[in-house]
Amino acid sequence: MSKSPGERAPDRSFWWWKRPRSAFLDIGLALLAALECAVSTIAFLSARVDLTTAGKVGIAVLATLAGGSLVLRRRWPAVPVLVTLVAMPGMLGVLLLVVALYTLAETWEWPSRRWRVVALSALAFAEAVAVMMVSMLTPGDSGVEQPPLWGQVLIAVLVAVGLTVPPVVTGLYVGARRRLIESLKDRAHGLETELDLLAEQAQERARRARLEERTRIAREMHDVVAHRVSLMVVHAGALERIAGKDPEKAAQSAKLMGEVGRQALNELREILGVLRMDDERPPEPDSLAGLPRLVDQSRAAGMAVTLTVSGSRQEFTGEAEQTAYRVVQEGLTNAHKHAGGAQVSVLLAYAPNGVRVSVVNACPGGERGAAQLPSGGNGLVGMRERVIALGGTFSSGPEADGGFRVEAVLPSRLAVRAERLR
Repeated sequence: MSKSPGERAPDRSFWWWKRPRSAFLDIGLALLAALECAVSTIAFLSARVDLTTAGKVGIAVLATLAGGSLVLRRRWPAVPVLVTLVAMPGMLGVLLLVVALYTLAETWEWPSRRWRVVALSALAFAEAVAVMMVSMLTPGDSGVEQPPLWGQVLIAVLVAVGLTVPPVVTGLYVGARRRLIESLKDRAHGLETELDLLAEQAQERARRARLEERTRIAREMHDVVAHRVSLMVVHAGALERIAGKDPEKAAQSAKLMGEVGRQALNELREILGVLRMDDERPPEPDSLAGLPRLVDQSRAAGMAVTLTVSGSRQEFTGEAEQTAYRVVQEGLTNAHKHAGGAQVSVLLAYAPNGVRVSVVNACPGGERGAAQLPSGGNGLVGMRERVIALGGTFSSGPEADGGFRVEAVLPSRLAVRAERLR
């Protein structure tokens, strides 16, 4: 697990050592190796020649320098091995040789520097055999009977193998294991980072899904409420004007208000029912077949509206039919709000590859102004987004004669399939 900058342990590195205990270990090994080299060399030479005090001091100094090379083993792993190869003909240090070969094999990357490990290890093995042969061929004054030559060679080779092969093999194993653990840690860190990224992406997708769902519900609520309530407000205004003059017409307007209100409640119940459903199946959408009824409701509210249908009906998706229906509904709602008393034309034109719907109102007259209905300004924006999402085109804006046009073109089911197959 990665730690944040505030949780990281303080840096206790000392020169090339990452931890103080590593420095103490290397210094201790260097002192032991220097002591061993000095003692073994002085003992070996004293049995064969007479050493003066100055000679012993010189050997001790050289042994200290040779053993001290272990201090550099983590920074330059080849240095102790080279020092061992140079010093071995004159002094034999078992600890120095073993630690130097182990560090070389453990530290260096085997695939990329295998030839260096093999070459230095082979030289160390050859020198160890030579030193053992020399020590057995010059026994000194001990008087012990020496084995035959082949026995001496066999003993020298076995001793050299014992001094060089185990540290090299152990170093290779420990180095490979260390690199494997490091690679697993890096992979685990990468997976952790990737999981964090996936979690952030999942949260972002969930946030976008919630936002899209809220937007969709807001559009549906606007489409349902705006048109129905606009008709109810228009009927209420008419009812207020004719209540005392024409009771029969006032009763008809009240009946239409009740019918429109019930339709609005039914559509609201459908939307709220979707929110309570376990699955995500939407209710049956309003279809293009319901446009005549929609136009009749506006006509009953006093709007001078005509419906023109051309072409043969094509096969559309339920969402496309509902969107076309909502475009006409939004156009009629805008006409109720802003162009009361003006002539309104609704066009439904089927084409081989889609359908075009438009609502065009003429310039409203001065005395027949629109009812004062509130407007949030989001209806046309929502229609544009819905039409474009289905692969259609949407346009709205004023006409040259002062009127206003709302138009949308939606592709048929066959056109959508053909586009997907391209």
